[in-house]
Amino acid sequence: MNPYDHYKRMQVETASQGRLIIMLYDGALKNLHTAQASIAAKNIEQAHRSLIKAQNIVSELNNTLNMEAGGEVAQNLRKLYQFVNRRLVQANVSKDTALIQDAIDVLSTLKEGWDAIILKKPVATTS
Repeated sequence: MNPYDHYKRMQVETASQGRLIIMLYDGALKNLHTAQASIAAKNIEQAHRSLIKAQNIVSELNNTLNMEAGGEVAQNLRKLYQFVNRRLVQANVSKDTALIQDAIDVLSTLKEGWDAIILKKPVATTS
């Protein structure tokens, strides 16, 4: 295992649940930006791989929701994750970057909320 892979593995293994969620959001967003750039560059195979990776991450976020303990918040998150996943499936079929942007917008907003809770970063406001 190269040192970078070892570092990333240790980072995941020692992260708190909140930090793991943030890492998942970061991974999904990174793959979505890669998919957009790949579509612009006409690299359809790379776009497909990146969209599948993002879909897998969103599915993982959805599957790990605790519906009993999370109540209405978990239900709303599930609806958002399902919306994002539908957008990603549509984007992968049509290679439509606007659909990818819809997913980026939702996930970025959710990540900002987690950043505020876990990392104590202020949420950006619009005036």
